[in-house]
Amino acid sequence: MRSRTRGMAFVSGAASAVRDGARAMAYAGFMTLVERNLVPDGILRAGIRSNCARKCLKHFENTEDELACEQAFIEDLRARERIAEETDKANEQHYEVPTEFYQHCLGERLKYSCCLYDLGKNGAKTSTTTLDEAEVAMLELYAARAELEDGMNILELGCGWGSLSLFLAEKYPKSKVTAVSNSKTQKAFIDEKAQSIGVENLTIITCDVNEFKPPDAGKYDRIMSIEMFEHMKNYDALFGRVEKWLKPGGLAFVHIFCHRYYPFHYVAESEADWMSKYFFSGGTMPTDRMFAYFAKKLHLKKQWRVNGKHYAATCEDWLKNLDKNYCKVVPILDDTYGRENRTKWYVYWRLFFLSCSELFNYNNGNEWYVSHYLFEKLA
Repeated sequence: MRSRTRGMAFVSGAASAVRDGARAMAYAGFMTLVERNLVPDGILRAGIRSNCARKCLKHFENTEDELACEQAFIEDLRARERIAEETDKANEQHYEVPTEFYQHCLGERLKYSCCLYDLGKNGAKTSTTTLDEAEVAMLELYAARAELEDGMNILELGCGWGSLSLFLAEKYPKSKVTAVSNSKTQKAFIDEKAQSIGVENLTIITCDVNEFKPPDAGKYDRIMSIEMFEHMKNYDALFGRVEKWLKPGGLAFVHIFCHRYYPFHYVAESEADWMSKYFFSGGTMPTDRMFAYFAKKLHLKKQWRVNGKHYAATCEDWLKNLDKNYCKVVPILDDTYGRENRTKWYVYWRLFFLSCSELFNYNNGNEWYVSHYLFEKLA
């Protein structure tokens, strides 16, 4: 009987291995067609939506199990040794790609995060909102929700190409704005831009967030961060530092993308984990309520949500710009990835924008979306 049981288990395991191998071969064949730009967007979008449902979502029959899953994820984050992991890969994948590439894809202010659109009743983007206008609309929303005033000492964590830091330095000329990025090319771009528009109240620091020590620790009126926390892991340590860097009564404004209830790590366990391997290594998909567990001495004063359709509209505009500027982008792709990989990486960037658009458009923008938080250091 034992022999028969072992034999059945062996057969079952072998059958499973065959199925896995067949799926891997089918995926590899499909990606060969994708990389040659031979698969229509309609098929790609359908595949992305299917992947969102199968791999990125988890449905729980019991609300207790849903909460237990989130709690286990939180404990895993607390056990991480570093605030951020795989920071070098993040730079390689995004932030050290030539700035000129993003100038052909993003809006005028190079805001590499969700923008704010005028959406119609059905959630569709109206023709009245351009990408440039949507960038400014979201930046203005940050200023209002963070309760900013001229003359404040402001620290931005993860400044990208300076969309927010430059905006704040211009809008509040009596304020002192300090921003940190892990990219030398971003600092060079922002410094040059600031000089060209006469901004003198902005300082950009290049540093790994794990090692960052702000010059005015304990004296900041506001700390702001836009889509940087999704690159982090040990939020206990991160929020502990934010609390120490704020002055008593100071506020921290955080913008993240998130899921309603199901968190996960971006880990490339196979070739099918495409996003994790090529665009978001070491990343985190947080839940909407998760940061409340890490806030420590910071009081969660307010929270807002931004429907995912705003991010989907943002990604669609990036995709349109990429396609429109193909001839300008090609030399950059050649220099960055090699002439032999031109088509492959053009497709990869298109697929990245498509994937993000479909993710945030899922369930009418109510599954994955953007959350804003305002934390207060009580006096």
